[in-house]
Amino acid sequence: MNTSLPIVMALLPLLDWLAVVVFFAGWSGYAWFARREAHAHQNSILAATNRIRRQWMLQVTYREVRVIDGVVVQNLSTSPSFFASTTILIIGGLLAALGASEKATELVREIPFAVRTSVLVFDLKLLLLTVIFVYAFFRFTWSLRQYTFGALLVASAPEARAFESDEALSREAFADRAGRVVGMAAETFNDGLRAYYMAFAAVGWFFSPLIFMGATAGVIYVLYQREFRSEVLQALRGS
Repeated sequence: MNTSLPIVMALLPLLDWLAVVVFFAGWSGYAWFARREAHAHQNSILAATNRIRRQWMLQVTYREVRVIDGVVVQNLSTSPSFFASTTILIIGGLLAALGASEKATELVREIPFAVRTSVLVFDLKLLLLTVIFVYAFFRFTWSLRQYTFGALLVASAPEARAFESDEALSREAFADRAGRVVGMAAETFNDGLRAYYMAFAAVGWFFSPLIFMGATAGVIYVLYQREFRSEVLQALRGS
């Protein structure tokens, strides 16, 4: 008879397990919803900016000198580069806190309204934050690489007269391919940025599982408002 499951379940109270399930279900569910709305219904900030990226790549085919396009791609890649570097520092701090969890637990106990837990439970909470930021690091670095792929496409684009003489791919085909690569880089960066938002929700677990669940719902609400109901989206749509 397998007794490992009851042992694992005994590590945390039932309410804490429920809060963890709500956190991961809310995060993955919202990510699936946002991706579906962006690709199927085209009504999110990501979908609106992807249309602009395609239009940008279409304009690339008309320019003889594309220095400005390379500069723009480079500037776009600075954001995931900055966040990747910052995430490494955060992960280092969390690992250091895991190494001194007893002292960290005493410090958290001094915070008003913070729930009193064992060192093991405190380590699990730190481990959750570490996993979130490790995931964010991988998404940021992959976004950075995708931006370099987009820069390669811009640099390797045929001259403008080659498009006009049908010696190369059609303008539309190039815009679709290059715009999609840059769009995937932005989408991957968005995944990493979303992980940062969810990390703030995870901090609520140090206070109580109820605050953890409430913070998860609050962060998802903020993300939804910014991606689907913001004034920026209306401006990008031209409405």
